[in-house]
Amino acid sequence: MHSSRRRLAMIGLAALPLVAGGFVLQARSARSGPQLLDQVLTFVALRYVDTLDASALYEKAARGLVRELNDPYSELLTPKQLQEFSRNTQGRYAGLGMEIVPLNGFVTVGRVFANTPAEAGGVQEGDRIVKIDTASARGWSTQQVQNRLLGTPGTPVTVTFGRVGVPQPIVQTFTRAEIHVPAVRTAMLLEPKTGYIQLERFNENTAEEVNAAVRDLTTRGATGIVLDVRNNPGGILDQAIATSNLFIEQGKEIASVRGRGDMQRFYSQDRPAAPATPLVVLVNGNSASAAEIVAGALQDLDRALVIGTTSFGKGLVQSVFNIDGGYALKMTTAKWFTPSGRSIQRERKFQDGAFVEEAADTTRDADSLKKAKPAFKSASGRTIYGGGGITPDVIVNDDTLSTAELTLARALAPKGAQFFSLVSDLALENKKGLTPDFALKPEWREELWKRLGTQGVKVDRAVWDAGAQYVDRTIENRFARVAFGDSTARRHDLRDDVQLLKALEYLRKANGTQRQLMALALGPAPAVDPKAKGAIAGARPNR
Repeated sequence: MHSSRRRLAMIGLAALPLVAGGFVLQARSARSGPQLLDQVLTFVALRYVDTLDASALYEKAARGLVRELNDPYSELLTPKQLQEFSRNTQGRYAGLGMEIVPLNGFVTVGRVFANTPAEAGGVQEGDRIVKIDTASARGWSTQQVQNRLLGTPGTPVTVTFGRVGVPQPIVQTFTRAEIHVPAVRTAMLLEPKTGYIQLERFNENTAEEVNAAVRDLTTRGATGIVLDVRNNPGGILDQAIATSNLFIEQGKEIASVRGRGDMQRFYSQDRPAAPATPLVVLVNGNSASAAEIVAGALQDLDRALVIGTTSFGKGLVQSVFNIDGGYALKMTTAKWFTPSGRSIQRERKFQDGAFVEEAADTTRDADSLKKAKPAFKSASGRTIYGGGGITPDVIVNDDTLSTAELTLARALAPKGAQFFSLVSDLALENKKGLTPDFALKPEWREELWKRLGTQGVKVDRAVWDAGAQYVDRTIENRFARVAFGDSTARRHDLRDDVQLLKALEYLRKANGTQRQLMALALGPAPAVDPKAKGAIAGARPNR
């Protein structure tokens, strides 16, 4: 026992110089930051229990540095991540032209883009990707399928599809081509004479597509426009400036960017496509970044009435710096401001890789809103609010599910893939007999109920019947999309869109002038006219 204690004491003494040496190292490193990093890397490379590749070690160090900035928008991109980032922002890639989604064990075609190899090959929404070349795709993720479908333009790829109602697999060989991903998902004319543009993203084509949509709709008689940027996550800053310019006279400031010691102002430079057409912009809590630049500029300059709920609040600018080895550093370098000087960046906590969200604004003129946010003035002297996101001129909350619908949605959630798969199957079987203005048939809902039971998805009948509107909306959307595409599906969705209905009512009462439209925002909000739903029902899709 005595010798053991002596041996432990000696071990303890032997460790002291190492510990002391560590404190010496810390003291010296405080005087020399580069030494700290260099010595830590050396110790990890030589002494860590597992051997690490030198390049992997440096990448980990770089990632750790960026991560410790605690900025969710700054990241080190690998060569593959950089390719994906470029594809998403530029809106172009080499592939087949399909939007894919996971569904019931297979990656399934959710949308086919126009003028692409997929469209030319007869691919349909709802087709299941069974095999790519000789490899089975069953159980694959969308990323795995995407990696195999993308490639060099002009190269072949063979895809095997499964299609409802077709007993034999469909085998099709495609030639990959550069694909244009649309920024404008839907553009159509609503009656009476209101153009509707659903803008999904800000890629390199956005301003061009919005310009074409505006000119087409005005040629067809549109005397008012609704620009819908709800759920638009943003994108390229230059495209936000150019899109704003489509509605703003030349020489007006659209936004400014302020970095470390410098400022850059952006002005409208081109002749606008619609300088005076009454304009409403729809925003919600998922409208971010470039979408907020557009909404903020149009609101500040009294060029648009903003309706919806307060936007996300991302007022930061990221720059991409290329690094040796194909890597890139995407890093926050500045903040942007609206013409009135508002910073739209919302201060929020970022913990464990996610935002800690706060309650959204729910009223237009509440004292709490005025106290919580700094007030600014628009070009005409209207009060507008900063301090986090774009606060709409008219706040209209999203239409929420009823209690009965929410109960049904929760009951179906564990088997959601089967539920939506069966709805898609039902749509494919019935699409031949549909017309664009079809009305939902109760027997479709009943057939869906039977098929769910056959597949072992048990839902209480009383809960199913009480939440029928949830089922009906899901069926109507899927049937319209499968049979006629995005525009018709969106037209059916908009019948219950309370924010759009409010926009249509303001435009109806504006008598064709932006001045009257803005004046309405300062007075009592007009009640939604039942005729507005008829206006949507009579919508004409863009061709």
